[in-house]
Amino acid sequence: MKIGLAADHGGYELKEFLKSFLEKKGHSIEDFGAFKLDNQDDYPDFVIPLAQAVVSKDVERGIAVCGSGVGASVAANKVSGVRAALINDHFSAHQGVEDDDLNLLCLGGRVTGNMAAQELVEAFLNAEFTGAERHMRRLGKVKAIEK
Repeated sequence: MKIGLAADHGGYELKEFLKSFLEKKGHSIEDFGAFKLDNQDDYPDFVIPLAQAVVSKDVERGIAVCGSGVGASVAANKVSGVRAALINDHFSAHQGVEDDDLNLLCLGGRVTGNMAAQELVEAFLNAEFTGAERHMRRLGKVKAIEK
């Protein structure tokens, strides 16, 4: 799977860990930055291009990391067609994809450990949208707001 990654300084170390982990799993990675640790950088500069790549299908799924994951989620969801969420538990990592067609996972680099992040990312990437009628109906209502 081609996966896009993005992080600011608060998520840089976790992004680098996940990049290595995902490459070892055989995934193709597109890194949207940050490319060095710089505590003056801003998450929208990396998360917005990632979100745009998710919408344009340049990447199949996205993972954005900032200090808490909140800012990354807020920024990503400003891009029409992105369904991003801050995820902190295994159930939501896969259920968000299965029911809500989540396409961009947000994590907090200062609150999510490496092993927990690995588990959440695997659940997110292994899940598939069910396309059930009730989920399609709900997503239709969300998409109507975007227009």
